Amino acid sequence: MPLGGSLGSGPAAASQGAGTLDVLAAGQNKVLYQKSFDGTAWSAWQPLGGQLSSDPAAVSWGTGRIDVFARGMDYILYHKTFTGTWSGWESLGGQLSSAPAVSSWGANRLDVFAAGLNHVLYHKTFDGTNWSAWESLGGQLSSAPGAVSWGTNRIDVVARGMDAALYHKSFDGSAWGNWESLGGSLSTAGAISSRGSGQLDVFAAGRNGTLYQKLFDGTSWSPWQWIGGQLSSSPSSVSPASNRIDVFARGTNLALYQKTYTSP
Repeated sequence: MPLGGSLGSGPAAASQGAGTLDVLAAGQNKVLYQKSFDGTAWSAWQPLGGQLSSDPAAVSWGTGRIDVFARGMDYILYHKTFTGTWSGWESLGGQLSSAPAVSSWGANRLDVFAAGLNHVLYHKTFDGTNWSAWESLGGQLSSAPGAVSWGTNRIDVVARGMDAALYHKSFDGSAWGNWESLGGSLSTAGAISSRGSGQLDVFAAGRNGTLYQKLFDGTSWSPWQWIGGQLSSSPSSVSPASNRIDVFARGTNLALYQKTYTSP
């Protein structure tokens, strides 16, 4: 479904609860814009300022809270928060070669990821009071990462490797696992969302620019499944309910497009 706009970046998607969606993207002027769905209708695009040099990343840990991250023109990570009104931008440091990704496993917990200038994945956390230093998680990325949490002490991260395949790394509450290849030949970064504990949905464009999906059911990964479309950005995905997935991407006409999956 076309949602208009003239995007200068790929989108980021978040949900504050069942039936609600927030999409954020840079315009052609590199300023961040927001478009929201209240369960009935989409709002107009709203400017939120800033000067972005990457796709944004967004997450919500509950109604009335959205955290947005993006790389600035100086390659530093910047953060902006909605808690009824939008805050200003704050610098979180680093020197990024990719757009960031963010996940949250609950109130006052944020995990932010990005590739450094050496293409290694770096990780930064917020505990409700303080931000940690950046830590290296290894790998060699050729795209921005994607991240999601399906519950407390669980994080899953995906990224495109130097061979254009998708790679996956997870945190189980005590340690990070090794990188594993999930195959494919991708032209974009991967997006990842979760409909519930043990479930993962990964999306990325193939070499032909069309969208593909890969599923994890708690035990094994499915083959890549073709979904279609023609993307000119990396996708973003979010699950506002256990039976729903919403995927967003910029089309070849630079407008925002949405595709929704609902199960019985």
